[in-house]
Amino acid sequence: MEKKEEGKTAHAQILVVDDEKPICDIIQEAMKHFGYTCLSAMSGEDALKILEKNKVDIVITDIKMPGMSGIDLTTLVKSNYDSDVIVMTGFAEDFTYEQIIEKGASDFMLKPIGIKELLIRLKRVQRERAMLSERNQAEALLRESEKRYQELSITDNLTQLFNSRQFYNQITAEIERTNRYNHNLTLLMMDIDNFKQYNDTFGHLEGDNVLVRFADVVRSCLRRTDLAYRYGGEEFVIVLPDTEGEQGVVTAERIRQELKKEVFAPKPGKTIRVTVSTGIAQYSSGEELSSFIRRADLNMYRAKEKGKDQVFYS
Repeated sequence: MEKKEEGKTAHAQILVVDDEKPICDIIQEAMKHFGYTCLSAMSGEDALKILEKNKVDIVITDIKMPGMSGIDLTTLVKSNYDSDVIVMTGFAEDFTYEQIIEKGASDFMLKPIGIKELLIRLKRVQRERAMLSERNQAEALLRESEKRYQELSITDNLTQLFNSRQFYNQITAEIERTNRYNHNLTLLMMDIDNFKQYNDTFGHLEGDNVLVRFADVVRSCLRRTDLAYRYGGEEFVIVLPDTEGEQGVVTAERIRQELKKEVFAPKPGKTIRVTVSTGIAQYSSGEELSSFIRRADLNMYRAKEKGKDQVFYS
């Protein structure tokens, strides 16, 4: 085995859940070798008992087990504990990545599990936890001064998403972090199609309803570490830390498809479905902020030119 890696990524407590004891033993031994504290359970029920008595940072669970499934365990963990979940399965045909992530898991791996790959996934989840903790601490400090919080006005009153001022405050910090740690960073620029026509036809109140419900759709499709902003008018921007452009396409497509399920009734007997066009850019190391935003914006206009209601990434 490789020697323990120096750095801040270890020192987390892991819980491995699998009804096959040899798998539990192998993963537990490897985790301890690399500096993690590792507990194990052979059922979802036993895992919950351990979680009640121990602070666990990350749960690694099989899906198919006697009694409680790994999916049900994931739902309970995310509802009741401050723990992330990595799901593993030998039955790839029964589950999709999207289905697992929608249940609250942070990652999804196929058996047989490679220890090197598992370490990479663990470190990514730990980075996300640290990033979220850092952000929460920063926001808590910000809220200590009510007057300063009001002066900064970081949220959009209508949608309750962050506003463009906060976007520029936070994107600078995200780019600095990306350059420092050589992580990925992806930007989604989204514009609701034909919004001016909708607004002019049905009035501003109905237009505002579209913006509010779109913001709800966006929130429902993002991870805890993702950031969403109302950039201006009907234009929104989403920052996806530690994310490649291709993964950004998956997120953008999920938002696009979820929005199309929404039915708007701006007047009696009239129902309308609204669509969105999205441009995607992945950050290039050392790139200027203005260039990064411009590339996402240009790709959004290309999505418009190609017929709207689509995602464009180049």
